[in-house]
Amino acid sequence: MKSVLVTGVAGFIGYHVARRCLDAGYSVLGIDNINDYYAVSLKESRLRELAPYERFTFRKVDLADRAATEAIFQGTTFDTVIHLAAQAGVRHSLDNPHVYVRSNIEGFLHVLEGCRHNRVGHLLYASSSSVYGAVTQMPFSVRQNVDHPVSLYAATKKANELFAHSYSHLYGIPCSGLRFFTVYGPWGRPDMALFLFTRAILAGEPIRVFAHGQMQRDFTYIDDVVEGIVRLAEAPAAGNPAWDSNAPDPGTSGAPYRIYNIGSHRPVPLLRLIEVLETCLGRTARKEFLPLQPGDVPATYADVDALTEATGYAPSTPIEVGVERFVRWYRDYYRV
Repeated sequence: MKSVLVTGVAGFIGYHVARRCLDAGYSVLGIDNINDYYAVSLKESRLRELAPYERFTFRKVDLADRAATEAIFQGTTFDTVIHLAAQAGVRHSLDNPHVYVRSNIEGFLHVLEGCRHNRVGHLLYASSSSVYGAVTQMPFSVRQNVDHPVSLYAATKKANELFAHSYSHLYGIPCSGLRFFTVYGPWGRPDMALFLFTRAILAGEPIRVFAHGQMQRDFTYIDDVVEGIVRLAEAPAAGNPAWDSNAPDPGTSGAPYRIYNIGSHRPVPLLRLIEVLETCLGRTARKEFLPLQPGDVPATYADVDALTEATGYAPSTPIEVGVERFVRWYRDYYRV
């Protein structure tokens, strides 16, 4: 029986990944600090969905607590660690920088140390499409340089990739970085656009549409994201024998280190997402058009060639299907 550690298990992606691993027959230890960045009740509801699984164990742990994180690794050898815990949110990072350093950098360091000292077979960790920052050449490729983040959140995710490479190089830990592109779907985060729009439209309130509606996102349905993760979990990162130090490829290394985009490879105009949502809800949104927010970018578009080459898989769920499933879940969960 494969043993998997999932950090951030009460979070949106963490919950879905843990459930998929449990359905596959794996033993899952899930940890989360259950912070109040958004409604704790939603996180607790996700955990209640996982509780009936006999092979699931939950521990409330803050990864920034070094001793508590060390204790998680002691006595257990994990085949795979899927590190999804982080302080999320681009805009929140503008006003709360210290929280991001503590959670996203200190916490990640403690996970790396746990993997180093306990012979973890494969570490997969959440990065973000936000690392592309000021890059405008699209589609975004893992082979592009990403040294110009435009938010502290993005900077911490780029730092995670650098930390992972260092540990992979020094200690031979297979490390796979996962750059997620605007993940949405049932059990999603309340601070994300689709969730905010749905809540406002059903309440008869205006929705805030940034960049005056001239924004595109590579919306990626949660089931597609999970499929990418579980396939990569079975394909531990390996050194690239063709890696050239004179012309370094940022997405690979001579060390067992890989970076992957997990996106739908089809950017969608924000106004098109709103149209689809209006159809699913049977209501028309009142729109308040606003400028692009600090730290945000006008468009994202994922090149998923590396993911396809490694696993034979590419996300494919269209927003018409994904948004309808989200709305169905939202109405059921909130009894709207």
